[in-house]
Order: sequence, then C-alpha cells, then structure tokens
Amino acid sequence: MNREHHRWYSPSLNRDMQLLVFGHAGAKVLLFPTSKGRFYEWEDRGMMWGALREPLERGWFQIFAVDSIDEESWYAWWAHPGGRAYRHQQYFEYLHNEVLPFMRWKNPNPYTITMGASFGAFHAAGFGLKYPWEVNRILGICGLYDIRVFTGGYSDDNVHFNNPASFIPHEHDSGRIDAIRRQDIILVAGSGDPQVQWSRDFSAMLWSKGLWNAYREWDGWVHDWPYWQHIVPKYIGGHD
Repeated sequence: MNREHHRWYSPSLNRDMQLLVFGHAGAKVLLFPTSKGRFYEWEDRGMMWGALREPLERGWFQIFAVDSIDEESWYAWWAHPGGRAYRHQQYFEYLHNEVLPFMRWKNPNPYTITMGASFGAFHAAGFGLKYPWEVNRILGICGLYDIRVFTGGYSDDNVHFNNPASFIPHEHDSGRIDAIRRQDIILVAGSGDPQVQWSRDFSAMLWSKGLWNAYREWDGWVHDWPYWQHIVPKYIGGHD
C-alpha cells in the first residue's frame, strides 16, 4: 500500500503541520483524529493495515490523515473561549486553504469525504457542513456536534460559524442549503454510549431543516477502536 508522510510550514497556523497519505487513488478522504489525537493515530490503531487495507489497496479511497491542534483550541482550557474558537478557525483555514488544495494536487478524483470518530466527528461534520460545495460525504462516528458544551455557553462568530449545531438551524442561504442537501451525511452511534443523545439530536436537527441524513444506532457501547474496526468499512462507502 502506498504510504506518504508530508510536512510543511502552515501560514494559517504559523507552525509546522504534518499529515499521512494512504492509498493511491479513489475518493479522497479527509480523516480527523480523536480528541487531541495525532495524524498517525488511525494507523497506530491498526485501521489502515487492518480494517481499511483492502479498499485502500484496491484504489477505492485515498486517505489524508491530518493532525489536530485541539490542545491549542477547544481543549486549551486555560484560554478564553473566544481565543480557543479563533484558533480553531485558523485550523479550518489551514485545512481549506492548504490541505484541500494539496489533496486535489495529489488526486484529481472529484469526490471528497470527511470522516472522524469521537471529537474527530465534530471536525468532520463542522468542516463538511461549512464547506458543502467541496465535501460530498460526511461520516461521523460516536460524535459530539455541539461545541457549546466546551464554551460554558459563550458564543461569538467564530464559535457560531464553526459549530454545526449553532449555524445550521439559522442557515437561510439557499445555495448552501442546496449544497448540503446534495451531501451524503452518515452518523453512527451506540445506544449504550453516554453521548448517544448528541448524535440523535444532531440527526433530528438536520431533518428539521429538510437535510437528509442516515442515522445508524448500534446496540450497546461502541465508543472504542475495536468497534470502529467494524463500523468504518461498513459506512465509509455509503449508508448500509
């Protein structure tokens, strides 16, 4: 399997950033780690060489596993929520202005997926819904979708417009809504997960705006890597 490591200085974040590329062709997947995770997390957990090896080797998907800066943004509890949200906005600028062009340069396939589990699902949903013209499918697994639980109720433009549970209910731009309607949004959670209500509420909120999504709830507690080994291959290609 093709595996590449890339590192460059990000003007958006004013620091070096790293990512890994897996596979050689197929739909492009922007993959987020879990809370405060690193770009090599999914590989270290055996996902690339186990659960996702066949679709990667067959050229069905090409995965771009990015680093997080969660410890500088939402998890920087010492900082004011406004500063944390601003740093997150810079992270999305890095992804949009640097990573997406890199992905297009590497791979001309027009289909792009955002994917993440746990806190990575928040990034996958937030980025995909903020830039619906550039993301075709969103796969969120056992996710948090309302960042206001991290801000103590504080909100500003950077919180609001990077928090899908905030900006989607108030979105009235017909062009953006139409673009989101063309997306394939898949949410997966476990009935025994203490955070399962976040996924249920987010799915219901999308439906309330007329935004189609597939919500799949598994029996029991599935908030861990051994379960995701089974879940990810089942849903990355659709919503069985």
